[in-house]
This record gives sequence, C-alpha cells and structure tokens, in this order.
Amino acid sequence: MSERLSAREVKRHKWWGWGLDDVSFRYDNKPAFAPLAKNKVGVDLASKAIPVEPELSDHEVPASRLPADVRALLTGVVGEENVLDDDEYRVVHSFGRSLPDLFRVRAGDFERLVDAVVYPVSEDEVTRILQIVLEKDLVLIPYGGGSCISGSVTPAVDEKRPVITLNLGRLREVIEIDDTAGLARVEAGVYGPDLEEQLNALGWTVGHFPDSFTYSTVGGWAATRSSGMQSDKYGDIEDIVRGLRMVHPDGVAVTKAIPGRDSGPSVHEMILGSEGRLGVITEVTVQVHRVAPVRQVIAYMYPNWEHGVRGIHAIARSTDVAPTFTRLSDGPETEFSLAMVKEPSSTKGKVAAKVQDGLFAYLRSKGWDTTNEMSISYVCFEGSKESVEQQKSIVKKIVKNAGGITLGAGPGAIYDQKKFDTPYLRDFLLNYQVFGDVCDTGATWSNINEVHSTVYDAFYAVQKAQGLPGFMFCHMSHSYHSGACLYFTFAFPYSSDEQALEQYYAAKNAVQQVFVDLGSTVSHHHAVGTEHQPWITEDIGEVGERMVKGLFADNDPGRNLNPGKVTTL
Repeated sequence: MSERLSAREVKRHKWWGWGLDDVSFRYDNKPAFAPLAKNKVGVDLASKAIPVEPELSDHEVPASRLPADVRALLTGVVGEENVLDDDEYRVVHSFGRSLPDLFRVRAGDFERLVDAVVYPVSEDEVTRILQIVLEKDLVLIPYGGGSCISGSVTPAVDEKRPVITLNLGRLREVIEIDDTAGLARVEAGVYGPDLEEQLNALGWTVGHFPDSFTYSTVGGWAATRSSGMQSDKYGDIEDIVRGLRMVHPDGVAVTKAIPGRDSGPSVHEMILGSEGRLGVITEVTVQVHRVAPVRQVIAYMYPNWEHGVRGIHAIARSTDVAPTFTRLSDGPETEFSLAMVKEPSSTKGKVAAKVQDGLFAYLRSKGWDTTNEMSISYVCFEGSKESVEQQKSIVKKIVKNAGGITLGAGPGAIYDQKKFDTPYLRDFLLNYQVFGDVCDTGATWSNINEVHSTVYDAFYAVQKAQGLPGFMFCHMSHSYHSGACLYFTFAFPYSSDEQALEQYYAAKNAVQQVFVDLGSTVSHHHAVGTEHQPWITEDIGEVGERMVKGLFADNDPGRNLNPGKVTTL
C-alpha cells in the first residue's frame, strides 16, 4: 500500500472550471475552428480580446457556518490538516461541473457554500464522521472527483444547517485482486487514472472509461450509475461493480461480490445510483479483465446518419464480433470533429491531409455531401492479433453493406488519444459568453432515428423563439442488443448575464422533454441530482417515485444525507 495523501495533495479541479490550472483548449492551431464558431454561433473569435482567467479574490466568499465545537469533533477524527475550510476549497466542493454550476461559480454566486471539507482515510473514520453528522444534525455530501453535471454535490441554497463535504480522495488503493475470480477490491476514492495504473501494473483493467475519467472516482461511478466509453464490452457500472461496502446510519451495508443474486429486492441495486442519499460508499469490488495484447481503433465513414445507424445496429446484432466500443457521429458532429483537427506541421501530417482531401473529392464525385451529412464512426477491437484481424474483416464487410467505407487506424488512434479533452472546450466557450452543454438518453433501435430528429427540431425551435443562433450535434455510443445511447451537444451565445440561465434551461428542458415524451430515459449516464428531477416522475412513474422517496425517508429520516438529490424529499 502506498503512502496516504494528505488532504491538500488530493487532485481537484480549478475553482472556476474543468481540470488543472495549466490545461486549456486552444483554437489557434485548428484553422477550421474559428470559421465554424462564427458560422454556427455567430462568435468572431478574431475580434475578441484574449480572456483573462477568473480570480477568486474578485468575489466575496461567505464565511463558514460550521460551529467551532463541531469542527473540533471532526478534527478529532481525521486530524486538523484534513478538515479544510478555506475559501477556495469550499468553493471547489460546493459546485459540480454542470453548466449552471460553472456559470454561477464564475459569477461569484456563492449564496450557499459547504462549510468544511473533510478527508477521511478509512471506513472507520467515515463511520465516526457520520455519527457526528447525525448527532449534531449536519448535512453530509459525499464527494468523489466533483465532475458530476447533474447538481449531485451542490448544497441547497435554503439549507440552514451546517453542511460538510466528505472528500474520499485519500481512499485510493486497490486492496486486493482475486486472480481466479477476476475481481478487485478497491477503495471508493480512487480516480480513474490511478485505478488503471494500479491494475495495469499487474496486467489487469477494469475497462471503465467515462468522459470524466480523469476527474471521477470509482465510488462516484457507483453512486451515479456511470457508463463508460467501452461499455459495449465491459458493461455499465452496474455490470462492473459486483459488491460494495457503504457506511449507513445503522452500520455498514455490505453486498457480496457474487455473480448472481436471488435474495428478494436487491440491496446492491438500491445503493447503485443513490447519489449519497443512503450513505457513503467506501469500497467496491469490481470485475477486472486481463489487458488485451492488441488494441486498435478503426475509423469508418458513412454517407449519412441513417446509413451509419444501420451499420452500428448490424454490428451490435452480429454473433461474430464483440467490439470494445462502437461510436457513430452524425453529420454536424463530424463537421465539428473535422474543425478540431490541428494544422499539419510534419511531412507525414501534410501527406495525410492531402490524402484526406483526395478522398473527400472522390466521395463528392460519388454523390456524398462531405460538408455536413457524412457520419464518421469508430470501432475499437481488443484481443489476440488473430482475433482482432478477424473481427476487423467482418466489420469492414458490415460497414460496406451499410453503404460505408473504411478509413483505417490513423483517425481512430487520434480519437483514442484525445477522447478525454472535450470538457475543456466548455470553459473556453464560457470565456466568450457561449454556452456549450450536453444531454444524453437511452433509446431503442426502433425509435433512435425519431428521437434524433425530434430533438433537433425541438432545440432549433427554441433557439428561433429566443432569437438566438445555435449549433447542435450528436453521437451514438454505448450500444446494446435493444438500443443505444444518444449523446447530444449544443451551443449558443446567451444574450445577457441576467437572461443566461433562463435561455439555457429553455433549450435544455426542450431536449429533455423530447426524451421522456418519446419513451426514452431522462438520462443514460449523467445521474439525476437536481438537474433531471423535473422529469423523474415521467421517467419512473408516480408509483416508482413514491417507492424511491419511501426508501430515502426510511433510511434517512432526518434528511442528513445529501438531501434533495434524485427526488425533492
């Protein structure tokens, strides 16, 4: 076991945006990006001044409300150095990374911050902290990486009781691996990259790579029912987490790491997705796999979205291939992706650019619209060299039969390298008073195209009514036997700070309403929190909502555990 980190050594976001202070999105080396921004959302980047990073000192941060005697009790458990109540740490831990969170934090809208951030280093310390919370009638919010975009870690503005955030980042070890069963016991606060580093060193992988991978934890994945980019092969988090431990007001709830359950309603399933409403997840046992000897991502191109859907559907239904992931971008997202390509500087890069120009010219001669109709797809293959080559051959034929072509490994490798960079773009757009955000849903194969087209119609109808330009694009991911995830991204400039969030919710709410109206999920993998609460009744039904509220009320009658998340109770 490695040496335990101190509280201030635990990785965290910058206070006003995503990720590290020294990482940001650049467009000066992407020649097609500025023209796209001007064309789609009316922002002339060349005419704008270079943005200045926000300074927390420009805002007034309200003082902590934590009583001195309670602080003394907490420091008695974890030590003085592991209870932090300085301004920046409280601001960072009072907001997730949803767009409304980021807009408010940049504006210094600090009406209600958490009062202290506590860093336990063991399940025993978590238990003792929870006892203090209940005895002193505090509010406790569990915190993993803080990457949630659903309001799950944000305290209620009208909460009068002291609020503490429990940051689990010091609980970051792989405890043990059962080689025979392919199971690993893992502390809940380990970040994705640290988990993979520890597992890879022993030849294992958990295979779970959400967009938030670099700033999310395994406990957070379980608490929010996360899905990863490679769920086609490795499954969603409910498939990966086989057992867990959760500190509950009455003790420690333990679910066995077993392959099947027949013990009445599943306590395990109750805890998954509970967002801290039932207790604090301290440990999970995850299914792990041997690292494949060969991994390759191949890119394909289809003339349009409909052809691409047929191709991905055929791959999902094939009995001869089992890709690690399949992804399809629609025409607008393909256009956006091409605008994110860096200007080639090497001889190899310049040659590749000329080859692409020649390919696009050939496709246009065949009747393809290479501007905003053709759809790029990525498929990842893992296994032995022979298995990968065989699966690639089969998928190539499937793609051809669906009207597509094979681009090869070059574009696929670039996508694989850059797949975690997109969140930085949202911070960049906010610097120019442009909102960029996402909505996701799970839809069946039989209505994927209807959901796709209806969401576009709803978004652009709202933007027209608001008198604002806008740009939307979508990709399909997380393919299943019966359907797939549709992941929509939209951007538009808001007209003023005063109207900004009203205009944002008009657009987002229209999209979310389409999801439930057409029988899709309110969200595929972004949790409920507070952002998706307005649709929870439509999503799970009145009886289902009553059952969930009853579960929370019985286990947390004092509403001390992250109250108001998932349901309004």
